[in-house]
Amino acid sequence: MGKTVTLAIANDDMHQPIWWRRILSSEHPLPWLLPASALMVVFGMYPLIAAIWSSLHRKNAATRREVFDPAYNWIKIFHEPRMWDALLHTLMYTGIAIVFQLVLGMLIALLLDSDRKGYGVMRAMMTLPLVIPPAVTAMMFLLMLNGSFGVIAKGLMALGLLPPGYTILGNYSTAMAGVLLAEIWQWTPFMVLIMLAGLRSLPKEPFEAAAIDGATPVQAFFKLTLPMMSKVIAIAVLIRGVDLLRAFDYIKVMTDSGPGTATETLTSYAGRIYFGNADFPLASTVALLTLFLVIVTSTVFMRIFKVKL
Repeated sequence: MGKTVTLAIANDDMHQPIWWRRILSSEHPLPWLLPASALMVVFGMYPLIAAIWSSLHRKNAATRREVFDPAYNWIKIFHEPRMWDALLHTLMYTGIAIVFQLVLGMLIALLLDSDRKGYGVMRAMMTLPLVIPPAVTAMMFLLMLNGSFGVIAKGLMALGLLPPGYTILGNYSTAMAGVLLAEIWQWTPFMVLIMLAGLRSLPKEPFEAAAIDGATPVQAFFKLTLPMMSKVIAIAVLIRGVDLLRAFDYIKVMTDSGPGTATETLTSYAGRIYFGNADFPLASTVALLTLFLVIVTSTVFMRIFKVKL
């Protein structure tokens, strides 16, 4: 009898799932949240905390050591004219890019919103610019805008819009336009895809009723399409706005914030301080200011347009 009980207990123990099986079969959310939480702490929270801590120090130019001085960097950047120029360039860069990408994205989406043969392939091709790394796109446009052999520069010269040998990225007044051209070319397809998704989800009944009442396509667009697409447009603008406020790749590769500071934004300004002067506390302060700008602008935008994510 005792042997039978012992064998039964041993048999039950053999059938008990091992610890990792118990974890994977558990309905508790903690095991599934731990990997994502660990990645967030390592790649998100730790760099943020390190940047905040670094911004509270001042770099001693003589000893090259960092001295704890919480207010020094914040006072310095707000009294720095170059920082205000970088902030102005950041807002201008973001505003111009969003307007062009939104308008062009909507127009192209309206053209591709069709079930006719071949339009599916054209919609699929909209994803091609998005898979190119931004640094590669920047290098492509750097070559195409070259005043000596660039195809875009040569075309503008042939049309008489630019003088011979004119360097778009080397001129203070046109450098920002050259960088924006690369930004708009690569990310307009993103707007196209979002606008297309919104257009394809709209109900057909209101448009059929409007056509029966004699409304023109333009009237239907402004009276029906835009109001029903408002939430989609707001989300697209929010996503692109957050990305544009921290733009760095195109500026670094194409102009390195030049000529002078013509294309210097907050992120490129922080990069210059970090890599050029090795002033980590001041660079961290500018980066935190950029983060604060992104949080404030996105929060205000979401409140105004009632965007819920």
